[in-house]
Amino acid sequence: MPAEFIKIYPQNPDERRIRQVVDCLRNGGLVIYPTDTVYGLGCDIYNTRAVERIARIKGIKPQKNDFSFICFDLSHIADFARVGNTAFKLMKRVLPGPYTFILDANSNVPKLLNTNKKTVGIRVPDHMIPRLMVKELGNPIVTTSIKDDDEIIEYSTDPELIYEKFEHLVDMVIDGGYGGNIPSTIVRADNDTFEIVREGLGDTSVFL
Repeated sequence: MPAEFIKIYPQNPDERRIRQVVDCLRNGGLVIYPTDTVYGLGCDIYNTRAVERIARIKGIKPQKNDFSFICFDLSHIADFARVGNTAFKLMKRVLPGPYTFILDANSNVPKLLNTNKKTVGIRVPDHMIPRLMVKELGNPIVTTSIKDDDEIIEYSTDPELIYEKFEHLVDMVIDGGYGGNIPSTIVRADNDTFEIVREGLGDTSVFL
């Protein structure tokens, strides 16, 4: 059965359509959605089978995943990670924004996502569609970029082309307009020191 393709306007997301997306997530569905960087693929962090499906699509073992979480705001972060005061203050300044923060994970991170890993990636994108999805769901979602090195770059920007590629692999594709093709900047926050792991969208001078 092909995925649903639904239009949601980023400036004023339709609450009814957000609920439709969240129903899909609650039922173990995989959803492709826009962010403030590239389009992402995600599911409910507590649905093991859905996480395994994403790992298969990415061609990796679930235990080897590099998935991050999308949270609604900073209040979610302490539920899953340990954050020092300096890091928290800086995150408060730059989030929502195009950054992924690698933090020390705590025991609340679902086992499948934390196997052999002591860290977790946290995203609070500056985009209301994924944030409202998380708020309505009541917990974070797994997020991973759908742009792979061997894919044509347009697949990460044009939602119609994304749908053509993934319509038989996922359950829903959100058309939130054209996406970007620059990923988030990844920052490791460790004991209130910062390391740029990957420079992407977003000002890195704030971490120096």
